Amino acid sequence: MIQADLFLHAAYTIFVPMKTPVDIWAELGARLSSFGQDAASREVIARACQKNDWFEPEEIVDAVRSIREEFLSRDKIERWLACYERPATLPSRTVLVVMAGNIPLVGFFDLLCVVTAGHRCLVKMSSKDAVLMSFVIDQLKKIEPGVPVAVYDGATPFDAAIATGSDNANRYFRSLYAGVRTLLRGNRHSVAVLNGRETSGQLEALSDDIFSYSGLGCRNVSLIFVPRGISLRFASRRMNPKYLNNYRQRKALREMCGDPFFDLGFALLIRQSEFSQALSEVSVVEYDDLSQVAAWLRKHDAELQCVVSNCIDHSRRVPLGRSQQPTLSDYPDAVDVMEFLYGL
Repeated sequence: MIQADLFLHAAYTIFVPMKTPVDIWAELGARLSSFGQDAASREVIARACQKNDWFEPEEIVDAVRSIREEFLSRDKIERWLACYERPATLPSRTVLVVMAGNIPLVGFFDLLCVVTAGHRCLVKMSSKDAVLMSFVIDQLKKIEPGVPVAVYDGATPFDAAIATGSDNANRYFRSLYAGVRTLLRGNRHSVAVLNGRETSGQLEALSDDIFSYSGLGCRNVSLIFVPRGISLRFASRRMNPKYLNNYRQRKALREMCGDPFFDLGFALLIRQSEFSQALSEVSVVEYDDLSQVAAWLRKHDAELQCVVSNCIDHSRRVPLGRSQQPTLSDYPDAVDVMEFLYGL
């Protein structure tokens, strides 16, 4: 009887069908519903913050909540996939995903896309985000042991690569992965366009678009268009100690050089039409007519990640307060990842 039971168990193990990608993501979403509330996930958060002192516990929880609500909803995934016609004979490829580590789990979306498209994902995670990404991969393995995800060992061959980094890193990736199909992403910036009629609640939401994750993300607003004569004010907020060091240094430097600025007490507003190179500085541009802003956006389109506004049309426009909650169709750099993967 024991041998028969073992045989039946082995047969079930062999022939039980793998969960579909949609099933896997939906179950991951369910598992993450209590993230930050139980002891195990709080320990993961603590280790992630210890490894990367730019990370804040509440912002890690926010990032996971956004992923769960926008990327791991079964209904949203099915509606997203309904926009595509999957090739009938799509071969399974091995895709290397080189992840950034500037904000928590920033590389998760590419992993989701690769697996959903039916390919194998090799994850080259950033050391800055290795704790959280390892946790997610471990959860995926528990949900479906056969999920086609592996940590890159530096030697496994691959058919294509998706890599995110700075413009300098992008040039390096282009040379390094010259022999395979690539989707490469470099520096991008996000802007906000205001009309001066925003409520205090909307400005508070914009503050999240600017200062969440210490302004390190490409979806963080770093330049704001305002009608001429409008003064901006943002309520004080608690910021990461490393960010505050940057703020103090930039303030001291501008005072020493005699450069004008408006001090928010935790950030500097600078009247300039260029993207700021400092985390704690936000560029402010006055305009007389929205057509001037529209012309600027067209000219600088290749530099933009998203446009945060309730008053101007743009293909990558998001409402105030939503820049850090991208949807499945808000592709980074406006390049459709699923089209790339279905074309391999």
